[in-house]
Amino acid sequence: MTVQTDMTADIGEILLTEEEIAAKVAELGSQIGADYADRRLTLVSVLKGSLPFMADLMRAIPVPVRIDLMEVSSYGGTTTESSGLVRILKDLSATIEGEEVLIVEDIIDTGLTLNYLVRYLRGKNPRSLRICTLLDKPARRLVDIPVDYVGFTIPDQFVVGYGLDYGEYYRNLRFVGVLRPEVYTGVG
Repeated sequence: MTVQTDMTADIGEILLTEEEIAAKVAELGSQIGADYADRRLTLVSVLKGSLPFMADLMRAIPVPVRIDLMEVSSYGGTTTESSGLVRILKDLSATIEGEEVLIVEDIIDTGLTLNYLVRYLRGKNPRSLRICTLLDKPARRLVDIPVDYVGFTIPDQFVVGYGLDYGEYYRNLRFVGVLRPEVYTGVG
């Protein structure tokens, strides 16, 4: 992969603008705040992709929140396909036993990683465990997972930006865009 100085040159189409994302995050924050109006909430971010979403979402939730971070991997290097093998690279730093927990994801694709994570976190005995994702890609789903809060349902395209990467690049784009296939296939 050749990294462009102007990363936008690798984007074929802007799927979600910065403004659309901000409006949806505010909407999700209000909805979550209403649902947890009389309770404290622990947000668990799945690194690295969900970090921008979590940072914006936690500021949009008007109830007391604490955050924790996990890092899991089911992709290898610059591949665009999940390996199906899930590894925990960084576990929670605090207990979630008896807590209201909301997993914050950037994107749900096949659902394999999230399915593993949900089973793992349920084993830590939270009071409740729900899921919030910015992007849902149901066309690729291999595991049925109930998602409580969905920002956008997107088509089966390879997207980057707003935390989503290819080869660890493009995360800092303020929008979600479709990566041109020749960037990740080397053809073209």
